Amino acid sequence: MKSSLADVPGFRVGHAAVPGPDALSGTTVVLAPIGGAVAAVDVRGGGPGTRETDALDPRNVVERIDAVVLTGGSAYGLDAAAGVMAWLEEHERGVRVGPEPHQVVPVVPAACVFDLGRGGDWRARPDASVGRAAVEAAGTEVGEGSVGAGTGAVVGGLKGGVGTAGVTLASGATVGALVVANAVGSAVDPANGVLYGEYGAGPVQLPSPDVHLAALERLARARATSGLPPLNTTLAVVATDARLSRPQAQKLAGTSHDGLARAIRPVHLMHDGDTVFALATGTHDAGAEGALGPEEVNHVLAAGADVVAQAIVRAVRAAESIEGPGGTFPSYGDLYGS
Repeated sequence: MKSSLADVPGFRVGHAAVPGPDALSGTTVVLAPIGGAVAAVDVRGGGPGTRETDALDPRNVVERIDAVVLTGGSAYGLDAAAGVMAWLEEHERGVRVGPEPHQVVPVVPAACVFDLGRGGDWRARPDASVGRAAVEAAGTEVGEGSVGAGTGAVVGGLKGGVGTAGVTLASGATVGALVVANAVGSAVDPANGVLYGEYGAGPVQLPSPDVHLAALERLARARATSGLPPLNTTLAVVATDARLSRPQAQKLAGTSHDGLARAIRPVHLMHDGDTVFALATGTHDAGAEGALGPEEVNHVLAAGADVVAQAIVRAVRAAESIEGPGGTFPSYGDLYGS
């Protein structure tokens, strides 16, 4: 049974794609349980596209949020968050600003990846209707590969996508991640074809030299077919049921970037907008006081980086090759097999 961000109790994930024959973009929503989650964000790429991230600063007033939106379409795609915001309002979820249950303002942080034109149609990008479709599809079965915000994702010329992973710690707390792998850098070691994120995670099986050479040649040809700029961005949401303060959630968002650095090289470039969100519900009872000690917080921080790296590997392995008017993007599986 595969692990996922939805292993963290209460969280659900939904994907939706932009319709149309020349569309290659979409939106993914991570929906927190009713009552929301403590949230934080860490942005390290040089070209980010975000919405409502300032609200997550621990110095500011918003304590908990109900959803995070990851979307294709570059800055245009941030419109998808409006559809999620409307859905949350209809369900009376958000920051209460009046005495009545419907008097809420949902705070919906969002971040985008660059995938414009990869399907051929430059204007085929997510809007509010795609965001609504994604949140309405939210469930505990989390699709991977070329779905949602990963529909048009590319990693170093390879087809990228969505990946997810999770782990339960010795304390019983759960940490999960969902990643949209869409990077200027590569997920593959050019020396041998191994996915960077697989180093240190167990025995590594090397592709044969002939397979690796053929893969390099095919990837070089594919890169030559696209005249689009190398604008990318990798996004991640790391969730846990551990009880974290807002500053601790901020630390989790930061240390989880280590998972990006393990699995993609180089990372955090000027043409990336790499962004990691951290969400913590605090529903796991860690003791009489409910708070985690410093040692257990360290375990959560380490797990965040681990599951992000694993999710990137799964995103690349689950992706499917694309060939169309926007370019040719072969998958790792087609180049190297299983």
